[in-house]
Amino acid sequence: MIFRYSSILFLTTLFCLSSFARDNVSPDEVLEYKNTPQGKLFLHTYYPDNWKKTDKRSAVVFFFGGGWNGGSYTQFSRHADYLASRGMVAFAADYRTKSKHKTEPKACVSDGKSAVRWIRGNAAKLGVDPKKIIAGGGSAGGHVAATTATIKAFDESSDDLSISPKPQALLLFNPVIDNSEKGYGYSRVEAYWKEFSPMHNIKKGIPPTIFICGTKDNLIPVATGELFKKKIEKVGGRCDLHWYKDAKHGFFNAMYTETMLEVDKFLVSLGYLKGSATLH
Repeated sequence: MIFRYSSILFLTTLFCLSSFARDNVSPDEVLEYKNTPQGKLFLHTYYPDNWKKTDKRSAVVFFFGGGWNGGSYTQFSRHADYLASRGMVAFAADYRTKSKHKTEPKACVSDGKSAVRWIRGNAAKLGVDPKKIIAGGGSAGGHVAATTATIKAFDESSDDLSISPKPQALLLFNPVIDNSEKGYGYSRVEAYWKEFSPMHNIKKGIPPTIFICGTKDNLIPVATGELFKKKIEKVGGRCDLHWYKDAKHGFFNAMYTETMLEVDKFLVSLGYLKGSATLH
């Protein structure tokens, strides 16, 4: 467990994190990955310099936060653009939300799994190594990312189910990972929470995970993060847990550079990035 200290004034405890998105970094391409009854969904795609379709690069897909209610891919535009500058093919995903699509939370999980499957299934056209796909996200988007690695339910019937939705690593920023009565969102997912909650579906083979959170997060208690780490390690997995002293929910948006430096180190340790970080 690592504690970080900061004097930054954190401005929110709200679950809708999209309000803290930085100025949008325009994607290089926008790719449709799914056509749902509520509309088409897209991957906002960022390519590295000198990228070619014949490459076999590591890839990362980010999912925005917003309580499964709303949000925008732009929350992770800078994160995706930075990792593209480090040589990865990076995606910031759309997925269905209550405010825009009138869907319930399990649709978010279905879309997250579909996004990873689509990237893996189209890896040869994207210059991506299908064995080097990483999922990340913040808050409810962290939940979506974590479910791609843990949840067996909520597969979309239109997906090619022969393709695994499981990523090779997880980048989780104050993620929702407990949906029990003691966790977040239970009243909305009560009928299926046991199938929906990453905390309750950790099994041997869970990908290496970085978990970034604040000690004063009113939605993700310290005890929840500690238990998540303990459960992962119990099945032989890796969870790098970084606590930021006095930080509240959504702080990673204000501390973009500091938190992304930790992500960079984590990805270097796994061999998905090489050399030194270029953030300052």
